Amino acid sequence: MTNTLTQEKLIVEKPLTGKVAIVTGASRGIGAAIAKALAAQGAQIVATHQPTTQTIHQVVKEIEEAGGVVHTVAVDIAIPEDTQRLVEETIERFGKVDILVNNAGITKDRSFRKLSREDWDNVIDVNLSGTFNTTKHVIEHMIAQNYGRIINISSIVGQAGAFGQTNYSASKAGLIGFTKSLALETASKGVTVNAICPGYIETEMVAEMPDDVKESIVSKVPIRRLGQPDEIAEAVLYLISASFVTGQQLNVNGGLYM
Repeated sequence: MTNTLTQEKLIVEKPLTGKVAIVTGASRGIGAAIAKALAAQGAQIVATHQPTTQTIHQVVKEIEEAGGVVHTVAVDIAIPEDTQRLVEETIERFGKVDILVNNAGITKDRSFRKLSREDWDNVIDVNLSGTFNTTKHVIEHMIAQNYGRIINISSIVGQAGAFGQTNYSASKAGLIGFTKSLALETASKGVTVNAICPGYIETEMVAEMPDDVKESIVSKVPIRRLGQPDEIAEAVLYLISASFVTGQQLNVNGGLYM
């Protein structure tokens, strides 16, 4: 009787107990916050990172010290074979995939007149085609188990545009269209697909901006501050729990774009 009560208490306290989640780009910033938040709710985490990234070790340390389970995989999501290996390794280790958070992304900002074809291809290959690659390899597993949560991290820039970011904006706008179309195909199969569009979040990328640029951004945000990575992680947790929400873009931007 005591064991049953203990198990029930564990499920109440950690609603993602027994779930397996892949989080791409989990070595820092928003991805790290998402991986830690899902682990704290009981999910077993597969965290991807670039082969040369060292910050993933700190993420693993924090998750494990908090009692979570995490496995890391070095992956270039722009390479289909890498994402196939990622999913195969996840299933071999944990037996399934319940949640996929497509967070990994890059920027190569330049005005369009200075933007090279290589800059365009690199950003599209990672941000948009990378999401296709990871999703392609998990979708059949999710449909077979009649359960899945796919959450794509888009951006306010994919909605409103931004100077010097035609490649990034196109990739993030593409994620919104991808989300809506895939959601239509999988809604009846227990798999929801949603996007989150963060505004300006206080990450290393934003920290590198000049102070006057950050002040200008904050002055335009109705809430008058930058967002925090944990606030994006909270949105991910909501979309995992929301079984009647699919094909949506959830704006987490302090009111900057409505």
